Amino acid sequence: MAGFRIGRGRDNNRPPQQPPQQQSYGQQHQPPPYGQQPYPPAGGPPPQQQWPQQGAGGHGEPEYFDPYGHQHPHAQAHPPQQPPYGHGGGAGGYTNDNPGHTQVFAVGEDPYGQGATYQAGAAAAPAGPRLPWKELLRGIVTRPGQTFLQMRDYPVWGPALIVTFLYGLLAVFGLDDARQDVINATVPKAIPIVLSAGVAFVICGLLLGAVTHTLARQMGGDGTWQPTIGLSMLVMSITDAPRLVFAVFLGGDNMFVQILGWATWVAAGALFTSLISKSHDLPWPKALGASAIQLIALLSIIKLGTI
Repeated sequence: MAGFRIGRGRDNNRPPQQPPQQQSYGQQHQPPPYGQQPYPPAGGPPPQQQWPQQGAGGHGEPEYFDPYGHQHPHAQAHPPQQPPYGHGGGAGGYTNDNPGHTQVFAVGEDPYGQGATYQAGAAAAPAGPRLPWKELLRGIVTRPGQTFLQMRDYPVWGPALIVTFLYGLLAVFGLDDARQDVINATVPKAIPIVLSAGVAFVICGLLLGAVTHTLARQMGGDGTWQPTIGLSMLVMSITDAPRLVFAVFLGGDNMFVQILGWATWVAAGALFTSLISKSHDLPWPKALGASAIQLIALLSIIKLGTI
């Protein structure tokens, strides 16, 4: 009979046991991805989340962040307060001036300026190209508003000085006393009188235009002085030209000349008001007030003697 060996045998069919794996640091209790609920262990209660304790005095507590989607009871008791509209970022405020935040503005809103696209005397482009002298003189009569707006930043010294000087030469014959002196005088004496009258009217136009510009600036206007003075000289000369032409032949005491003088004076007031309104961005009452001194001076110096 064969003998049996009794002892601690070894089952060759049994797989060898794996040694227990040691979990490395940082892999213990690894939470599931954000937004997924953890699976509870078999036969046991769901895991309990440990929450940090509230700081002393209720201030300075940490921000409650739960990767498992739970909400802390303290966060429910003290919900975050939304800032008032326009004073905080996010969905409640839409605007935030704090560093690191983006402020939202409406379409077409300019938070850093006044919304004006053009200011007289500024670096922005004018309303149109510079008009030649013929179109300038024609435009003052036919379309004054558009002409003053287009020429608000362009000096017009050449047309203004020439037209005003020629107007002064003829203005001598529009005044009865001065016309008699020129007619009765000899040619060598009459020429200095006529030339001095032209220079005097140029100086008068410059001074009156400067006064009108200064008043417009004091009333809140923003126009430049060169276009204002030059255009005011042209308005003064052009509006009184019809009366002056008839006064040379009919005399200043003629009834038709007097009626025409009043009509042209009213037209001058309308053109001065449009000029100051367009070149200085002023409403018409202020523009008319800025032109009042020049209108009164024209009535008293030029037309009062004939009217």
